[in-house]
Amino acid sequence: MIRGIAYQAPVGSVYFSIEKYQAGGGRYGQLVNLNFDQMRRGARVASDEYTKDSLADFALWKARAPQDGAVFWPSPWGEGRPGWHIECSAMSMQFLGPSFDLHLGGEDLIFPHHEDEIAQSEGAALQPPGRRFVKYWLHAAHLLVEGRKMSKSLGNFFTLRDLLNKGFTGREIRYSLLAAHYRETLNFTQDGLQSARVALERLDECLAKLRELASPAAAEPDPGLIAKVSAALDEDLNLSAAWGAVFDWVRETNRLLAANELSASQAAAALAAWQKIDDVFGLGSKGETEAPPELLALLEARQAARKEKDFKRADAMRQELKAKGWLIEDTPKGARLKRI
Repeated sequence: MIRGIAYQAPVGSVYFSIEKYQAGGGRYGQLVNLNFDQMRRGARVASDEYTKDSLADFALWKARAPQDGAVFWPSPWGEGRPGWHIECSAMSMQFLGPSFDLHLGGEDLIFPHHEDEIAQSEGAALQPPGRRFVKYWLHAAHLLVEGRKMSKSLGNFFTLRDLLNKGFTGREIRYSLLAAHYRETLNFTQDGLQSARVALERLDECLAKLRELASPAAAEPDPGLIAKVSAALDEDLNLSAAWGAVFDWVRETNRLLAANELSASQAAAALAAWQKIDDVFGLGSKGETEAPPELLALLEARQAARKEKDFKRADAMRQELKAKGWLIEDTPKGARLKRI
């Protein structure tokens, strides 16, 4: 109330006056276009059982009502509780200061919640000259689960534990959530998790081949992939385009590997570039599964049979390994077993 923007209603609630805020140079409607004529400015109306001067005004402090029960606190204006929007301004300013770069939320919070949060935060005039309360607002679209809006009443939601128990990994879940642009509705499905598994297998196979070839010395990251992914993320965090760049890189890298056109130093530079990208995505590496000793011994016996040109016996051992769930993969560093 120090700046005269807030006022106390007869019932004890304290409201934020949009009219006085705008008269003092504030702008209400930074995130949405509002028609104030249709909002009956200046009319006395009842809202949430408390009186206020204008329909556009919102509560900073709500006077205690019988239905509040034990949810109330003392204040200079009597017993009551903070308005819906106050807590967000209070928390963000306490931990991030009066002006910060990024504020996230769901698209359903744009109005009135975030619009009111801006008004009360900038109405307090705590920001340095020329600075806004928040520089960039990011509003995410709703999450669907198997084509329907997620709802506790419908029971159509998964916990992380549920998904892990179904056999999906944390990397697969994270990739699924990172696959769509934040302003696009994400339909989270088990089919999508299967697609994430296939995509990560493609990526992991490419990285494994690069590791087999790469020189042990530290390398400078190849700037090509980093530049393309950075350009995509600079366009409103366009994750879809970023992943498109990553898998274009995977396809081209596999072509170069198959044609033996990649040197050890180039492979090391490619791996260093991916590591820079993964510092952002946070997917980490696939845990390598070590084959049991008896299967490793069978692989060695198969390799010995090949050297002796006993190809019939070598093929029989290959088929035996395949039946047990392992493929033989030839690499520049020799044959190895890979889980099917």
